[in-house]
This record gives sequence, structure tokens and C-alpha cells, in this order.
Amino acid sequence: MAKYLLLKHYRGAPVPAGFIPMDQWTPEEVSAHVQYMNDFADRLKETGEFVDAQALSPEGTFVRYDGEGRPPVTDGPFAETKDVIAGWMAIDVDSYERALELAGELSAAPGAGGTPIHEWLELRPFLTEPPTVTE
Repeated sequence: MAKYLLLKHYRGAPVPAGFIPMDQWTPEEVSAHVQYMNDFADRLKETGEFVDAQALSPEGTFVRYDGEGRPPVTDGPFAETKDVIAGWMAIDVDSYERALELAGELSAAPGAGGTPIHEWLELRPFLTEPPTVTE
């Protein structure tokens, strides 16, 4: 089994044709989207492929240590994950091909008008071994 992270993005990926942002959906359309996600996760729980999933709040702060008594850095010339990552799902599957299959299915979650949103998902494998450094 190999673990993969499916990242749902607010922005940064190509915009699908006919894209309508979620903040413009009706409450019923949002509910149908969330239900699709929950049903998808429930199916993966039954097959043992589900690890975890979370939607993320749009609030967030970048923090780093900048010396004793110094304030954290909270903004900069970089994309902040609060603007980019909407949520994630971790899966544990037998193959990369299965991970691709599930990512494609998750991309078909319904959006405005009940039609699939065809969102781009980022599929990233978990690091299983530390990288080897050669000189």
C-alpha cells in the first residue's frame, strides 16, 4: 500500500471551463458537493483506502521563528496556503494507478447546477524514505 495526498485548491491550477466559485453556489449546491465528498470517503473507508480528510478554513497565518523576542513573519511575496489549499484527503492504495483513478473520481464532485466541477487535484505521494544524498 502507498499513501497519497489529494489536495483541493482554491486557485493555482488551471480553471475548468464554466467554473463558478463555490461562494456563488446555492446552499443546496454546497450541500450536494459536501455530500458527494462524504459519500466518496465512506466508500473508501469500506475498502480500507481512506486515511483522513479535512476541509480547511480560509483563515490562516504564516509563522516562523525570527529570533528571540521578534515577531513572526506573517506575509510575504509567496502564495499563502490559506489562499491556495481548500482541503485534502489522504488515501492508502495499492498503486499509483488506483490513486489516479480516485483523484479523477473526486474531481467529478458536483458544483453549481449539479454538474461535475472537473476541478484539478494535486496528487502527491507520502515520502516513505528519506531522500538519499549523493555527491
